[in-house]
Amino acid sequence: MPRLHRIWLVLALLLAAIIVPFLIWGSAFEILLSPDAMRALLEQNRRYAWLIGITLLVADLFLPIPSTIVMSALGWLYGPFTGGLVSSTGLLLSAQLAYQLSRHLGRPIASRLSGEESLTAAAAWFSRTGGACIALSRCLPVLSEAIACLAGLSRFPPRDFLAASLLGAIPAGFAFAYIGHLGRADSNAATALSALVPVLLWFAYRRISGVHAPKTTETGG
Repeated sequence: MPRLHRIWLVLALLLAAIIVPFLIWGSAFEILLSPDAMRALLEQNRRYAWLIGITLLVADLFLPIPSTIVMSALGWLYGPFTGGLVSSTGLLLSAQLAYQLSRHLGRPIASRLSGEESLTAAAAWFSRTGGACIALSRCLPVLSEAIACLAGLSRFPPRDFLAASLLGAIPAGFAFAYIGHLGRADSNAATALSALVPVLLWFAYRRISGVHAPKTTETGG
């Protein structure tokens, strides 16, 4: 199989693993965790609401959790600052878990499917565009998980992944918490800000830190 086709195969399998649960259980979770139900859940468990919110945001890696509803409910309960802080923490932990699992456990599987040469080619592409993709994707369902996993498979440098995911998680977490604090259902503005601001912050980080093309020759865990 040509190397390029193998890379697309890995990406397709990765997306399928994330999308299939949405297709099977997505509607049920949207009803179970509707805005009103989410607010009631957090209100009834106010003492541990922050932990419930973080757990749900991390579980979004494996289950079709409506993360924007969770973050909005956290903003409604805690206010824009604390709600934003809790939401950002959940998004960051979710990204780190996806990255680490893919980096240490998913790499051998992907290598057997596509070959090391294909992963090296993917890593070369990711080293040029990965940071912006990571930062941008934190507010986007499905893509956020896929990009984080791809970063792990590509052995994107851990420090730069942490920076990019942090720059994406903070604007997204605070934007949706603020929307929830206002009691608004329209999240278009929050999504736009969560997409634009992280990319700008990433390019600023690159300029300040001198990150241009991360090395991709690393083979260790």
